[in-house]
Amino acid sequence: MSSIILLCRPGFEKECAAEIASVAAQESLTGFPRTRENSGHVEFALDPSVDASLVVQNFDFRSLIFARQGFVSFVKVDNLPESDRIAPLIAAMSMLPEWDSYEPRISHLLIEAPDNTETEGLTAFLSSFAKPFERHLKDKMHIPAEKGSLRMHIFFLNYAEAHIGFSNVNLSSSRACGIPRLKFPKEAPSRSTLKLEEAFLVLLAAHERAQFLKSGSTAVDLGAAPGGWTWQLVKRSFLVTAIDNANMDTNLMNSGLVEHLRHDGFSYTPKKPVDWMVCDMVEQPIRIARLTAEWICESRCKHAIVNLKLPMKKRFDEVQRCLSVIRAASPDKDLIIRCKQLYHDRDEVTCFVSLEN
Repeated sequence: MSSIILLCRPGFEKECAAEIASVAAQESLTGFPRTRENSGHVEFALDPSVDASLVVQNFDFRSLIFARQGFVSFVKVDNLPESDRIAPLIAAMSMLPEWDSYEPRISHLLIEAPDNTETEGLTAFLSSFAKPFERHLKDKMHIPAEKGSLRMHIFFLNYAEAHIGFSNVNLSSSRACGIPRLKFPKEAPSRSTLKLEEAFLVLLAAHERAQFLKSGSTAVDLGAAPGGWTWQLVKRSFLVTAIDNANMDTNLMNSGLVEHLRHDGFSYTPKKPVDWMVCDMVEQPIRIARLTAEWICESRCKHAIVNLKLPMKKRFDEVQRCLSVIRAASPDKDLIIRCKQLYHDRDEVTCFVSLEN
């Protein structure tokens, strides 16, 4: 039986399952989710009546909020021997449905494992396993091909079990497990800086980064102190107004690109429109959603990236409520709204909102 495999943050399996069940119902994909607490992944078993090859071609895994990565599994291999895991995996590939049509279209290969405490050793093993496995595929099966529309996923649940499946290269993450490997910059005043860096990488397409993140752009950082998010903006030569009653990092202030105003983030209004508003304030998510809606619908900014800190219960429902508030505030405007629980997020999600150009 084919299934959709989704990789998520451990502890958010229920939210990920609720989301895929909701989306599947909208897309008329019959099936049911299977979850295990803190496993870091969800399996949505597809009904045999569903054409899994069409799901591979058309399902946009990037649009899911709680899933970092996703693909359609066609076969699960059990009891992989410690002495040779490559041979059984290769044998299983040859038995995949429509393998003859899939093989020449595979241009990418990802070898992945869930991001949980049980698989820490497995991740290290996969690093050493990947090269000989990839070499075998290239020599014996000519995979990956130079051009193609499919990404192959080998997803190890543990040392002895693995899913084999596919996704559309344009509709899934090119990063293993959907995780960008970012290094914390020593000069940044807080680790929160990685959240905004990841948001730019994951929520914006390459052409949007080139268009929206130009040197000399203007931005307001609400709740900026000590300046983790402001640092990312200054790094890109933005002119930043930092709003916070607390102190900002001294080095940031010495850049000459930051104006610090001791003001409440919920009541501040810029004298003229800016290119960006960013916000990582610790506050009820619905208040941040309403604040974002105000900035966008009143044209105080063109683009916004905000974090929504989630409650302990009904987290999926709360995200949907917040996104509905943002959409409803600007019914006459074409908005781009993207939301994701990023790798560097914790009990929160990050939203990109933009007035469509």
